[in-house]
Amino acid sequence: MMKAIPLLLALAGLSAPARILAAPEAAPPSGRVLGLDEAVKTAEAQQPTARQAAAQTEAARARVLQARGPLLPQVSGTAAYQRATYNSVTRPGAPLSPSGGAWWHTANYFNFGLTATQLLYDFGQTTGKWRASQANAEAQAHTERATRLQVVLTARTAYFGARAQKALLQVAREQLENQERHLGQVEGFVKVGTKPEIDLAQARADRANARVSLINAENSYELSKAQLNQAMGVEGSTDYDVADEALPAVEGESVGADPLVALALRARPEFAALDQQVRAQEQTLRSARGAYWPTLGLSTSLTDAGHKIDHMAWNWNASFTLSWNLFSGLQTRGLEREASATLASLRAQRDALRLQVRVEVEQARLGVRAAKAALGAAEESLENSRLRLKLAEGRYQTGVGNIIELGDAQLALTSSAAQKVQAEFNLASARAQLLKALGRR
Repeated sequence: MMKAIPLLLALAGLSAPARILAAPEAAPPSGRVLGLDEAVKTAEAQQPTARQAAAQTEAARARVLQARGPLLPQVSGTAAYQRATYNSVTRPGAPLSPSGGAWWHTANYFNFGLTATQLLYDFGQTTGKWRASQANAEAQAHTERATRLQVVLTARTAYFGARAQKALLQVAREQLENQERHLGQVEGFVKVGTKPEIDLAQARADRANARVSLINAENSYELSKAQLNQAMGVEGSTDYDVADEALPAVEGESVGADPLVALALRARPEFAALDQQVRAQEQTLRSARGAYWPTLGLSTSLTDAGHKIDHMAWNWNASFTLSWNLFSGLQTRGLEREASATLASLRAQRDALRLQVRVEVEQARLGVRAAKAALGAAEESLENSRLRLKLAEGRYQTGVGNIIELGDAQLALTSSAAQKVQAEFNLASARAQLLKALGRR
């Protein structure tokens, strides 16, 4: 966000004496001009926040594949080699081995196997997790879109801040030019004795203050471009100028709040994300309840084993398995209650977002209206301040006015010009906020 108010006060001479900053040593901009669309597109492509959101969406889609895995056949292969003794072991109550004793004779044993299992039905435990992961992936995709809208808003605000600082820099230059011209006039009047020496001292002080304001304005412009680079996700030089661009009027900015809120509720990606999160939690609850019931599965295996690699015997088997966790220490009940509470929380969060969106739309709409009115007033004030300065210069030249009147007129002009720049920034920022509140790029 642009830190414009202190500079406005400094330009208007309303603050305490400004801290003198060193004038930038860098060469003037190379001629490259950065437009608003280029800044926004660069931010969408390079801003780390946007790239992070895209990576999180990809990770969520990968989790869908993970959750789907248990629903598909599971195939595994094994290969084992064993070298061991094969002495008979006598069990209690069994007759003694006729061979008697034990020997260190060993033999090879090879065992190769292939096993396939398939889940047949588990009352929604696994399918619920899979569908929940699908909904979560969709929710993350909408969250990524919401993140990109925020990135666009930040880039636009930083751009308008740099544009305002550029305009304030021009105000500071014009102020210095006027003070240089006034100083030349005063020097002439003092030389011929029509004005006192104090007028010359005042004119020199005004010129020095104007130089300080110009130095501060140059530094502020460079800083605002560095902040714009940060908003765009760019590590580079600020050797460019921003174009004098602004957002056009937003469709519907002059209508009432209710139609805009209705549009926002349909377009905001945060609502779509929460809807998908609710759907995902409903599937999670279904999965938790499925743990109360049994799981039916099918498995089959093929083995090939023997003590010689060229003399082995194969076997095959197939089986159905029904497993039922009859009591899990109330763990299933706890999981069900947690899923139900989380679902209620998400629904409440969605309702809270509806209230928040209404406030955001209303605030942005009123901000646009106030900024438009303030801009009109600032333009009128600037026009009258220019006329006042012109009259004050004429009065001073004819000897009717004094140096204080001339300085006050110059101060009023600088203040009016700065107020107009601030009003333009406020209008552009309010329209950017309104676009974001409506879910538009």
